[in-house]
Amino acid sequence: MAVVELAGVSRQFGEGEGRRLVLDRVDFQAEAGEIVLVLGPSGSGKTTLLTTLAGLTPPSSGQVRLFGRDLGGLHPDELQTLRARNIGFIFQNFLLIESLTGRENAELALRFAGWKAGPAAQRSREVFLSLGIPHLGECRAATMSHGEKQRVAAARAFGPSPGLILADEPTASLEFHQGQEVIRMLHEYIREGGRTAIVTSHDTRLAELADRVLSLQEGRLSPVAP
Repeated sequence: MAVVELAGVSRQFGEGEGRRLVLDRVDFQAEAGEIVLVLGPSGSGKTTLLTTLAGLTPPSSGQVRLFGRDLGGLHPDELQTLRARNIGFIFQNFLLIESLTGRENAELALRFAGWKAGPAAQRSREVFLSLGIPHLGECRAATMSHGEKQRVAAARAFGPSPGLILADEPTASLEFHQGQEVIRMLHEYIREGGRTAIVTSHDTRLAELADRVLSLQEGRLSPVAP
């Protein structure tokens, strides 16, 4: 069974002459243990693809299935619970709460996933230690560099041990060595647990990370030759 599946999914924004078709009858699926890289220039719809996969952006037509469940048939509360427990989202602009420490940001995601306070605190400490960034757990996000914030964002995504990681341009605002560190963390997490990752980027150097590389152009996904 596919971890995530799109069947004939389209997404448009606007109406009439202002209508813009961002996803055009996309068919896609990813299996457990697979890392899929989606390449495309800025504005090609990569973020819309990920938010559609996560149930954050409903499709204009077509079906989205996550862990065998049709997202279109779920009550909003069911969808929120499914997403919180099964998807780790690494956002391009981090979306950390600046006034909180790294671990507090990670604990908040765990609480949304249904963890109690004590276990959430313990789990966050374990994740930061396993990723080699325990010092960032004690720093407030407002004091961190871009590279540090992205590593904390990865730790937050990994915390609930989700089966699916969605990473939106995870190296876009980072220097090369910082980006390599984030990708190393992502790669180890996916491979160790047999999990699935969908990574969007314009950086072709990330191709060596992936099992499959796809291109998103004019709303359509197509395979990239090795």
